Amino acid sequence: MKKYSINKGIGSTVEFKGLKAQYLFYFAGGLLADLIVIMVMYMAGVNNLICLSLGIGLSGYLIYKVFSMNKKYGQYGLMKFQARKYFPKYIISRQDIKGYYNHTNLKLRSYEKYS
Repeated sequence: MKKYSINKGIGSTVEFKGLKAQYLFYFAGGLLADLIVIMVMYMAGVNNLICLSLGIGLSGYLIYKVFSMNKKYGQYGLMKFQARKYFPKYIISRQDIKGYYNHTNLKLRSYEKYS
């Protein structure tokens, strides 16, 4: 009878070189966009040195930015940060103070005293 090893990584997040969760997709998408921009510039006839320097510069900035966001916000922190803009800053109630009390309950209590 064969023995199978148990995969104990089920339920854990995807991680590659320290990048976790959505940062991996941002990194891959950014590199793909960088490649497409450089290819279009090269086909348009832009100087090779300009294409090369711009490609290295954009890639370096992307690497720096994604890894710094990964370190700063963590696995779920960026989603929480993006969700904060949908929370209201203030909760305003325009009801009078008298409106906070239920008048029917007050009237019943006053009638119960006399009966």
